[in-house]
Amino acid sequence: MTFKVTILGSSSAKPSVKKHHSAHTLNAYEQFYLIDCGEGTQRRLMECGINPMRINAVFISHLHGDHVFGLFPLISTLGLQGRKVPLDIYAPHPMEEILENHYRWFDTKLPFEVRFHEVDTRQHALIYENNVMEVWTIPLRHRTPCCGYLFREKEPGLNVHKEAIAKYNLGIAQITSAKRGEDILVEGFGLIPNAELTYKPFTPRSYAYLSDTLYSGKAVSLVKGVDLLYHEATFAAIEKSLAKDTGHSTTHQAAKAAVESGAGKLLIGHFSSRYKDDSLLLNEAREIFPNTELAEEGKTFEIAVKKNLE
Repeated sequence: MTFKVTILGSSSAKPSVKKHHSAHTLNAYEQFYLIDCGEGTQRRLMECGINPMRINAVFISHLHGDHVFGLFPLISTLGLQGRKVPLDIYAPHPMEEILENHYRWFDTKLPFEVRFHEVDTRQHALIYENNVMEVWTIPLRHRTPCCGYLFREKEPGLNVHKEAIAKYNLGIAQITSAKRGEDILVEGFGLIPNAELTYKPFTPRSYAYLSDTLYSGKAVSLVKGVDLLYHEATFAAIEKSLAKDTGHSTTHQAAKAAVESGAGKLLIGHFSSRYKDDSLLLNEAREIFPNTELAEEGKTFEIAVKKNLE
């Protein structure tokens, strides 16, 4: 039941020798999802031990180059490697048109299908789901249409307490009914409420990716209780005016978002190249939200399974 995030890039618009443009991967149940795809992402995947061929879907927050320029060579490489399974790409308008021009001039005969899904950055909507996870868009406040993404594990099915099975001598049909959420009629005991018979085996886990954005109370409200929150912190707290002018957040604003959302842990990144020592930014965020970490490139943050007692 793996659920972990690997940081591939954490720089803002200008990369450096030690930092690359924005890109994260989420490994959920050994299914891999790429969130943003800045320049050099395919190489960062390999350096972090993640096979690019295993990427199931790509989620692009907005169409600034430092979040999307790595997508085109990644598609080309997947074609050269003979990928056969479809690749789903979720991104704002006009990404489909941009991709069509890429296919026209470069990848004219891809051996796999690219399935494009346009996202409405103004809406909070369910855009992807499988049997274990769902992905929601989170509207953000930037200089261009932009949205974050909330990755949330689905609610597990009910389990029946072993003690209840023994106490009421439940048969297979009764156990099956209880797992459907039904109250059970037991001879000699009457109608047993489902809540006395069942429990959720674990609490669903979640990860939210919020970059790039001004502080947004709406976004915060949409990620309430998130286990792991990535929130951009392009500037130090003193640069609040500059952050507003450029559509970005400060360290204190990112920490405020973590506090108000009730996040379990905060990751900050997308730092301006003006800062040579990230510890300054980390310490500022920790003044408000102590459980803050830097989105260090190559580092993986795993969200442990939160099992419920039988």
